Amino acid sequence: MHRIDLTPVYVLHTRPYSNTSLIVEFFSQHYGRISAVARSARGPQSRYKGQLQLFTPMLASWSGHHELKMLGNIELNGLPHQLNQKPLFCGFYLNELLIRLLHRDDPHLNLFDYYAKSLCSLERNENISLILRLFEKKLLEELGYGLSLTQEAKTRLPIVAENFYRYEHHQGFLLCDSKAHSVFSGGDLIAIAQEKFDTDAILQIAKRLMRLALTHLLGNKPLNSREFFSSI
Repeated sequence: MHRIDLTPVYVLHTRPYSNTSLIVEFFSQHYGRISAVARSARGPQSRYKGQLQLFTPMLASWSGHHELKMLGNIELNGLPHQLNQKPLFCGFYLNELLIRLLHRDDPHLNLFDYYAKSLCSLERNENISLILRLFEKKLLEELGYGLSLTQEAKTRLPIVAENFYRYEHHQGFLLCDSKAHSVFSGGDLIAIAQEKFDTDAILQIAKRLMRLALTHLLGNKPLNSREFFSSI
């Protein structure tokens, strides 16, 4: 039986399974998204009691060849991130994006590190809109859907600050009239490409763009975290 011993993970979500067990969704540094059964995790004498917490760096072991693994030992790998109020809902949002968009057993080492960095920034209550937009941008890049923010899709000519562009999924940005639907200025696209989010206005534009890009990947099912906290 294939076995992984004490590798870095974060818990993304847990749900009841059978009478006393849990299914745990992990984001693993070296193995991507992993689903594992924590046997008797809800039992009164569970060895996992109080340990399978969100936003906590951990080491986990599991075994099995199938999509659903069997969880073994877990250990703390650092202090839990203390997220409260809006940062907490933003943490739920990051977790839900990872669950919905990452394939199982597909590693993303850079994204794992960036997720950990984002949790640290949320804990410090830094600019939340900036944290979310940067994470969304990194997630799209890691999934192979990074936005081409510097070239017009048809001509491959550089984006021009004074021009206007519309976003088309699977194509990119197309030159258009300033009154077209879902239009973005070239200057704003250049700022987003360079991650120069120095005003509230550019953060709002980046939010609109990231929603357009993510909606095509997420499909028709809405994100629960947005339902609970609409300003994400």
